[in-house]
Amino acid sequence: MDPIDTEDIRGSLKGDGAAYARLVKRHQAKVASQLWRFTRDKAHHEELVQDVFVEAFFSLKTYRGEAPFEHWVAKITTAVGYRYWKNRTKERQDPSVPLEEWLQIPADRVEAMEPTEAADLLHRLLDRLQARDRLVLMLRYVEDLTVEETAARTGWTQTMVKVQAWRARKKLKRLFQEAGLEIGQ
Repeated sequence: MDPIDTEDIRGSLKGDGAAYARLVKRHQAKVASQLWRFTRDKAHHEELVQDVFVEAFFSLKTYRGEAPFEHWVAKITTAVGYRYWKNRTKERQDPSVPLEEWLQIPADRVEAMEPTEAADLLHRLLDRLQARDRLVLMLRYVEDLTVEETAARTGWTQTMVKVQAWRARKKLKRLFQEAGLEIGQ
C-alpha cells in the first residue's frame, strides 16, 4: 500500500478535508478514465466521477488497507458505473442506435477510423445489451481484466464471471446475426 495514501486516509478519517482532496487529486484521472467507458456524455461523466468520490468518502471507514486504495476505488467506480447503466436501461424503451447503422460503414472506413470514433461506435453497440452483459464485456475485453480481477471488481464469483461473459458474447453475436452480419467464432 502506498504510504502517501495511507497518511491521507488517516487524515481524512480525522476530518482533514485537504487530505481527502489529495486522495481525489491522485486518483481522479484513473477513475475518470474507467468511467469514460460507462458514458460518453461529459455531464453524466463528471457526475459519475463525483459520485465515486462521494461514495468513497462515506465508505472510507470501511477501507481495511488489505489492497491498494486504487483497487478499492476501482471497485467503487465499477459499482457506480454499473448502477448508472442499470438506471439508464430502466429509463429507455428502445436502444438508441439501430444495429443496421453498422452495415452502412464501409469496410475500408473501419480500418481508417480514429480510435475515439471507434470507441464511440463500440460504446453504442454495447449500449444495446443489458447492464450486466455490458459490464462483464467491458471489464474482460475492453479493460482486459482477468476472470479473477473481474470477479474482485464486481463481487461476483469467478464462475459467475465466466458464465456471464459467455452469455454476453452469445447475445452480442445474436445482435450481429439479426443485422445480417457474419462474425467469426
